[in-house]
Amino acid sequence: MIVGLPSEIAPGEARVALVPDSVKVLAGMGLELRVEQGAGVRAGFPDSEYEAAGAQIVADAGSVLGSELVVKVRPPHERAEGGHEVDALASGGSLICFLSPLDEPELAPRLAAHGVRAFSMELMPRVTRAQSMDALSSQSTIAGYRAVLLAATTLPRIFPMLVTAAGTLQPASVLVVGAGVAGLQALGTAKRLGAVTSAYDTRAAVREQVQSVGAKFVELELDAGDSEDSGGYAKAQTEAFYQQQRDLLGEHVVRSDVVITTALVPGQTAPLLIEEAAVSGMRPGSVIVDLAAEKGGNCAVTRADEDVVVGGVSVLGPTNLPSQVPAHASQMYARNVTTFLDHLVEDGELKVDLEDEITAGTLVVDGGEVVNERVRSLLGLSAGADGRD
Repeated sequence: MIVGLPSEIAPGEARVALVPDSVKVLAGMGLELRVEQGAGVRAGFPDSEYEAAGAQIVADAGSVLGSELVVKVRPPHERAEGGHEVDALASGGSLICFLSPLDEPELAPRLAAHGVRAFSMELMPRVTRAQSMDALSSQSTIAGYRAVLLAATTLPRIFPMLVTAAGTLQPASVLVVGAGVAGLQALGTAKRLGAVTSAYDTRAAVREQVQSVGAKFVELELDAGDSEDSGGYAKAQTEAFYQQQRDLLGEHVVRSDVVITTALVPGQTAPLLIEEAAVSGMRPGSVIVDLAAEKGGNCAVTRADEDVVVGGVSVLGPTNLPSQVPAHASQMYARNVTTFLDHLVEDGELKVDLEDEITAGTLVVDGGEVVNERVRSLLGLSAGADGRD
């Protein structure tokens, strides 16, 4: 089976889905790699390295997209020269990428109509044996790290305490809202830079993880109930809960030099956690980095991919921080994908076992139909006993 690796054409995307080291792993599975010319250059992986690993470099994007299996980072996109990447995919072929099926469900029927089988890396079940395939976690690690660096370069103060002949400089205080993978990485990075760190999360179970990276766990007098779903993701709360949370959290926000928010609920608009009044109450020069900006933001004044200043407080809304560290982000994503392929491939061919929770959980389109129940629900499609009509 031939695996196609096209260049990413989504605006601002510098990552690549497979790195040269992946080629050797794929060869061990009986697969061949067809790489679009220049696909890895922006991530720091030249064509020569793919060739040295045994891949075929192809100048025509269409022939790469027409491979039996195509691996991408972002969903298929409209091409600058006209046409859509979906139309170049092979009918009967397969696609693996961040498909965004809960945010852009309309892409699934288009793939189904074209006869493409599609797997979504976002839907990887959070079970022990899938940890090395969890691309959301790997990319969130990069995002959390990068968010702190953005804050540190924007803040008009330094992070660590310094005792000098010119006087003592007090350390910056960093509050992270949401102690998932991105949040914990942000806490660890801020701590290594010398900041005093704290974190809030509705899930009391993450207290020990917060404390393990040297941060204080912030407790609010709220009843979050069952705040985590069976897949390990945060669950949405009621608006009354969020309002009370905003009121209490605001007291901690105004005392912080840096606030990094990471709260997301899959398939939903990001919960509003920081009101404009809290932003205005922060010391001028303070910084908020909102990692939920792409889904509307956790802060009331956040604007996606913009830097907003309110009363001297900078609110940053980056939507693709992993792409700002494309070499390591690509390396980690490629490892997730190759491990997933190792799970799917048998004797050089893709085997789809719907009894397997990893395969069934990530499969969105198959046999000309949208088969994922959550995506079908978003599209208003009925479901039979097996999840299909």
